Amino acid sequence: MKKTKNHILIIFGASGDLTKRKLIPALYNLYKQKLLPERFAVLGASRSSLTDDEFRTRADEFLPQEASVHEFKKMLYYQPVLTEKTSDFNPLKERLDQLSEHLEVEKNYIFYLSTPPSLYDVIPGLLSENGLSKSDHHFRRLIVEKPFGTDLKSAKKLNVNLLNYFNEKQIYRIDHYLGKETVQNMLVSRFANGIFEPLWNHNYIERIEITSAESLGVEGRGGYYDHSGALRDMLQNHLLQLVGFVAMEPPIVIEANAIRNEIVKVFQSIRPIKENEVSRYVMRGQYTESRIKNEHVLGYRDEPGVDNLSRTETFVALKFFIDNWRWAGVPFYIRTGKKLPTRVTEVVIHFKSVPHHLFDNQNNFSSNNQLIIRIQPDEGILLKFSMKTPGAGFDVQTVNMDFHYSDLSETEVPAAYERLLLDCMQGDATLYARDDAVEEAWKFVQPILNAWETNPDIPIYGYPAGTWGPEDSDKLIPQVGWRYPCKNLADDGLYCEL
Repeated sequence: MKKTKNHILIIFGASGDLTKRKLIPALYNLYKQKLLPERFAVLGASRSSLTDDEFRTRADEFLPQEASVHEFKKMLYYQPVLTEKTSDFNPLKERLDQLSEHLEVEKNYIFYLSTPPSLYDVIPGLLSENGLSKSDHHFRRLIVEKPFGTDLKSAKKLNVNLLNYFNEKQIYRIDHYLGKETVQNMLVSRFANGIFEPLWNHNYIERIEITSAESLGVEGRGGYYDHSGALRDMLQNHLLQLVGFVAMEPPIVIEANAIRNEIVKVFQSIRPIKENEVSRYVMRGQYTESRIKNEHVLGYRDEPGVDNLSRTETFVALKFFIDNWRWAGVPFYIRTGKKLPTRVTEVVIHFKSVPHHLFDNQNNFSSNNQLIIRIQPDEGILLKFSMKTPGAGFDVQTVNMDFHYSDLSETEVPAAYERLLLDCMQGDATLYARDDAVEEAWKFVQPILNAWETNPDIPIYGYPAGTWGPEDSDKLIPQVGWRYPCKNLADDGLYCEL
């Protein structure tokens, strides 16, 4: 593994929820695995007036009580900072100089924007005005959390503004889905196995489904979510990035730009959905009140902070095509939603059936093989194929050949933020979104947003919380409908196939 250079990680929004739940625990795990550089520090920065010791004490709330935690916390520092004017960053710059000198850490800085999106334009500008965005002798990198804009226009504006202060090689747009081991393994599964890559095209694949289901609702974030919705919150970024990995051509080398070039080509090849076609190819839904395991569950419009006439979608499903040689005529289906039966993200490759259907007269048998890539939870890969049932005759049944990362007892599967933070520390942008990919994704989604905004006749379907979304969404996949990873059994709770 490449050696990580000494540096300081500055987290803006250090008193926020993401820092507590994800970033500090991820850094601690990297520390335990001895993956942090020899000389390293974390400088938390936000409006809250905290001392170093108070910031370290807060870390106790979300770190395990282990002996090694005490040594790790010595790396944590804090600096109150405002963001109104250039001079507000003078104390921050002075503190960085002091830490670099005291800890003998080179002036390599990574700035992490764990802040409201309204500051994505502001903080990079203040860093630049204080001479912190560029250096001839040290690296300066900027990690930006999603959302990368709220539509095509704002995404383009954000990219232009960021490039005023940092160049594209310095900017790391983080998408935690791409940090999941199974997403990265798609490249290996496809391009290192002669049994998959020759079949990975329109000649052998009937359709591809991508599902990202959440069992939770808006969980107190109704005010934010009601201005976002499932299309912006999940599909435009996370799920289209998964499409990029599933559908890309082989890169020339396993290197950041080569891989990201191929992902952009996929986005450029997606057939646009015109505004007058949205009701044909896209379906949106909103969860309604229900009972789950004998408990009453509020409908979306009854959640705190949500408009009682809201038309914000908590579920979206769509069908689209990729117009290139590999995928000509193969439909892609994506769905995502809140308050579904379980939390699961998976990619399902449905292969075409054999041309001569010898065994189709049997019950409970399908001649369509499936490759299921489970991204979360219980990451793994499952292959469904047909076998003869032991005994006389030719009774056929579908069996599973599956692999779970949890079976690798001697190998620790890193959490998404661990992998992505380490990649940025080592200057590897492979799993980060590039500016042109972000804009191409928004370009595909924008007509859908426009149609929903301007055409009140496009319905929003209700679905009871705890179900798999509107029943009408099955109409997107003629005759067969969606694959349902879990079946809701009234007495026994949830049963998952993988």
